[in-house]
Amino acid sequence: MKSILILSFSVIHSDPRVMRQIRLLETHYHLTVSGFGPKPDADIRFFGLENPQFKLWHKLIWAFKLLFRLSESYYWSLPQVRHGLKALAGLSFDLLIANDITTLPLGLKLAASKPVLIDAHEYSPREFEDKWLWRLLFAPYHDALCARYLPQAASMTTVCKGIADEYEKQYGVTPAVLYNASPELCLGPSAGLHGRVRLIHHGAAIRSRHLGVMIKMMCYLDERFTLDFMLVETDAAYMMELRDMARSDGRISFVEPVALERICQRINGYDVGLFLLPPVNFNYRHALPNKFFEFIQARLAVAIGPSTEMARIVEEYSLGVIADSFDPEALAAVLEQLTDESIRGYKLAADRAARELNYETAGRVLLHEIERLV
Repeated sequence: MKSILILSFSVIHSDPRVMRQIRLLETHYHLTVSGFGPKPDADIRFFGLENPQFKLWHKLIWAFKLLFRLSESYYWSLPQVRHGLKALAGLSFDLLIANDITTLPLGLKLAASKPVLIDAHEYSPREFEDKWLWRLLFAPYHDALCARYLPQAASMTTVCKGIADEYEKQYGVTPAVLYNASPELCLGPSAGLHGRVRLIHHGAAIRSRHLGVMIKMMCYLDERFTLDFMLVETDAAYMMELRDMARSDGRISFVEPVALERICQRINGYDVGLFLLPPVNFNYRHALPNKFFEFIQARLAVAIGPSTEMARIVEEYSLGVIADSFDPEALAAVLEQLTDESIRGYKLAADRAARELNYETAGRVLLHEIERLV
């Protein structure tokens, strides 16, 4: 049996895309996984990496290196890179999967003559381009890593066509598209409640996602509509702000989040999966996130803004409604047009789409690349 090393600078057990890689491959290959956090519940060998809290003087030195474009010096001085180089040196494997550009230089050094597949979860050179400090320090750094190391990878995958096209345009690589699709689940559309529309949004409480626009949207909807947020509290201050915004509207509730593998079952009882994501940066403009495919596996109707990648799939499979702008009034206008009958139709369309838009189907892209390389 061939062996694979999966490398990711993320908390592995809570990283949906990496965990899907593990689930797809653990029965077919000897897997070694390295990243942050505890060992996930999987048939793997695991090497935990340091993810320390950085002191001010560290940050000042690194800021100097980034400001003066000392990308290589900055990269190889990072604690997780130095620890990974030491902890994983000498491991034997047939293929290395590097998750995101930040692991690729280390992965190439560890792999030596073995092939490396990079899976890009985002378009890294413009990931947080809405923040001026990130544009000043990190955008040139990520660009330098991409220009130097992407051509050295044996294969590349990424999350959607828009991001794949940009990588090809800027760096001459040709990524295969591997959706963030959820595993196929044996669920059916839930029965609706006559005259009520239950909206759900789930994910992380991240300020740059501007989740408050969905709270503002409720001001333009009639009393048929309720909205539940199921959020992981990644930013306690922002979570408090959202709760304060919603306090005056009794139709808005905050419910406890559940484990990744339970999300679809938990939200199956709702009617509409809601996501209004203002395109404040390149990745948000081309967003095709986990939650979108979880809406589909949960057999929900979908309501979104005109996000390019999500809108294309909603239209192709007739999954729900798309606002003509990212204003809360625009999404409210298309939601107001929903009826019990139309919601039922969208749920049935999601049920049909769920049999195709799942990781069993999307994962074939990764399996094909791996089989070709090993």
